[in-house]
Amino acid sequence: MIDVIAPAALCCAASAWLLLGPSTAGRRLDRLLGPEPAPGGPLPALRSRVEAIKERRGRPGRRRTSVIELCDGMAAELTAGRTPEEAFALSAAVLDPHVSAEILDPKRAPPSFPAHLADLASKPGAEGLRLLAACWRIGSERGGTLATVLDGLAAALRDEEAQRQDVAVQLAGPRATARLLAALPLLGTGMAAALGAHPLAFLCGSLPGLACLSTGIALNATGLYWTHRLAESAKTPT
Repeated sequence: MIDVIAPAALCCAASAWLLLGPSTAGRRLDRLLGPEPAPGGPLPALRSRVEAIKERRGRPGRRRTSVIELCDGMAAELTAGRTPEEAFALSAAVLDPHVSAEILDPKRAPPSFPAHLADLASKPGAEGLRLLAACWRIGSERGGTLATVLDGLAAALRDEEAQRQDVAVQLAGPRATARLLAALPLLGTGMAAALGAHPLAFLCGSLPGLACLSTGIALNATGLYWTHRLAESAKTPT
């Protein structure tokens, strides 16, 4: 009896460490983004690619923050007596360098700035630029206090971003639970192997086993995708 319990306990402990400890992907990223390798080594190109991927994933959030800062800056500059074009140029110049390079296009003339902003609004995280362009057009065509309108727009975008962050925090628990449930079949397979049931021989060496393996993988992948879609739809403000 002890010979059976000991391997099972060891398997459970190893599985718990794998589930609760640092993820393999996280450890790999830490190694890749750790101390700078020696010149000419094999990792600089891979390090650059990983940093580029992380930068692309964080770009929508930086765009949303920059749009809010742009509205705040333009409102302050307009209150100080600047024209909309001057306020836009001065405010955009102090944004995040990547976002500023996208917004400040030297090929665009000042009258085309609203159209340029509307075009940029199609990029992830830059949706607020469409509202900024609409406010700019209305302020130019019908008059009115554009600074007050931009203050209100910045406040609305800031509330929307706060809601998005709050939803993301609340979704962290369900996402972790979904990952844990997706890993449970591996835990069960490990425990069965520790008890001497030879699950891999059945799953990979027979037609019924292959059918069970394929069905399980398909259902597991569907569950993860469904959870991801639900989380993404919940993150979208209503």
